[in-house]
Amino acid sequence: MSYVSRFSTSSRSSSTSARSQDLDLSSPMLTVFELERLLYTGKSINSHADEVYPRLYLGDQEIAANRHELATLGITHILNCAHSKWRGGAERYEGMHITYEGVEAHDTPDYDMSVNFYPAADFIHKALSGGGKILVHCAVGVSRSATLVLAYLMIRQNMTLVEAIKTVKDRRGIIPNRGFLRQLVRLDGSLHGNRWT
Repeated sequence: MSYVSRFSTSSRSSSTSARSQDLDLSSPMLTVFELERLLYTGKSINSHADEVYPRLYLGDQEIAANRHELATLGITHILNCAHSKWRGGAERYEGMHITYEGVEAHDTPDYDMSVNFYPAADFIHKALSGGGKILVHCAVGVSRSATLVLAYLMIRQNMTLVEAIKTVKDRRGIIPNRGFLRQLVRLDGSLHGNRWT
């Protein structure tokens, strides 16, 4: 099943929406299943890029390949979470004054995305603190790139995982795979565990 079809309004059952309302969002740690229920209450995907935090765009590979649209948005930095030596990288943006960073990540539950949490957060933070605009993207813009955006919000903006998800999900439909969610839960515990003790 494709990510887009997983986020179409028709694929969400009313019972899922009803059950999502009884989540205790004040709980310090939600299970992966509860996080997935929370994610399904967000916006559906309907654009190639969405501003999910000031000057931070989350998008797909189509927007990343559209030089005109990138220029229109004023993108100064790109974090490609689906980097591949076969698809091209920084050379794609030659002459555009875009700072590029590539992460060769796989969208599988057993891939260790956590090794990229801090380097990606630092790259995003450097772009934003310098007054730039950054596009974080992968193939579809809902799992790999979303995971690193959530990690950034947790690491650099001091948000809990639930706060980060709520910040992003109403602006763009996201659904990190379960392995990534588990890694984000562990990050949440390491960053904010003492907040609840």
